[in-house]
Amino acid sequence: MAAPATELAALADWQRPLRAQFPIIEGHPGLTYLDSAATSQKPQPVLDAVQTYLTTSNANAARGSYPWANTTTALVENARERVKRFLGDPDPERSSVHFTSGTTEGLRTVARDWLPALLVDGDEIVVPFADHQANLSPWLEARDLLARRGVRVRVRELPYQAASGDYDPRALAAVTGPRTRFVAATHVHHVYGVDMNVHRIRQVVGPQVPICLDAAQSVGHLPVSVAGLDVDFVVFSGHKAMALPGTGAVWARGLRGPRLRPGGWSGTPNTAGIASLTAALDWLDAAGTGRIERWTVALTALLTDGLDRMDAYEVLGCRTSLAAGSRVQRRRSLVTFRHRGIDSRDLGFILFSHGFMVRTDGHCQAGHDGREGSVRVSLHVHNTPEEVRELLAALASLQ
Repeated sequence: MAAPATELAALADWQRPLRAQFPIIEGHPGLTYLDSAATSQKPQPVLDAVQTYLTTSNANAARGSYPWANTTTALVENARERVKRFLGDPDPERSSVHFTSGTTEGLRTVARDWLPALLVDGDEIVVPFADHQANLSPWLEARDLLARRGVRVRVRELPYQAASGDYDPRALAAVTGPRTRFVAATHVHHVYGVDMNVHRIRQVVGPQVPICLDAAQSVGHLPVSVAGLDVDFVVFSGHKAMALPGTGAVWARGLRGPRLRPGGWSGTPNTAGIASLTAALDWLDAAGTGRIERWTVALTALLTDGLDRMDAYEVLGCRTSLAAGSRVQRRRSLVTFRHRGIDSRDLGFILFSHGFMVRTDGHCQAGHDGREGSVRVSLHVHNTPEEVRELLAALASLQ
């Protein structure tokens, strides 16, 4: 990556009009929103799409034959195809898209309605024990459900590299074997901001093992190509990708294992949320997710370069990536850190007094006991170098 300042200067004319499209950002000039990993703000075209839908054709999908109902039904079906195009689906005729309330429900859908049919007694699955809780609990619940049916499934921990926080492909080879039937993984870690290099998992487990990917922190932040990743499920939250809350999707390749058929009666979908998701994906494509990635990676590099010069702070995750000019990957849009003398919640209150809105707690990390929190700063395309420098100045005043 080019030096952060050089990269940001090169993209400034592209970023400025995009920032202006966020009414909540423009309407609060004294505040800086730094919590996009929790939920993203919405650009005006997304808000307009929801307003247009609700005031012109709001109806129930697949429940009526009158024009508004038909329009809503077409909206939902077209949104499925829009998700496929956004993810670069190489075989859209085979794959499917199922709408959910978000990543948590999407992962649970795979665990509850698809995984049990794949497994028999003695099989093994490999899942992450130090990623988001939503990418651990559903797989343990599936194991327990199968155990009540007399099917014993062993859950193995997806190993990590101690130095980088990335998955460890060499150690993974030691815990997988002929009974490995499934792997769950994360694309970008929600605490450390590292791209977990999921393609290495496929290289280890071979061509037949299904892989389910939690893409909550990558969809909307960087280009996501299911063809390049070679995974079987991509699960993400619309509200982290500039759509409304209560919106998410499961993309299922349909190549390995049974077809995904969510169980139970399908009730009324979140049609306003689905309308917002289509508009959000259109907006992201027009803005360019590649440029969004370049912008946010440069912002996080600017932040970590500054934090690395302050002895009062400990940045969580890979230490090697903190050096200016580092040859390893930089953080993807988020940085998590602690002050060595100030409690993280207190630091959050102090930062808000300076106008900065950040996340302060254990960040829903699996295995975190809650006794030691941290501050997470997560950035998006509307954030600016000036905001990062002002944040660093506020942090420096607390050393």
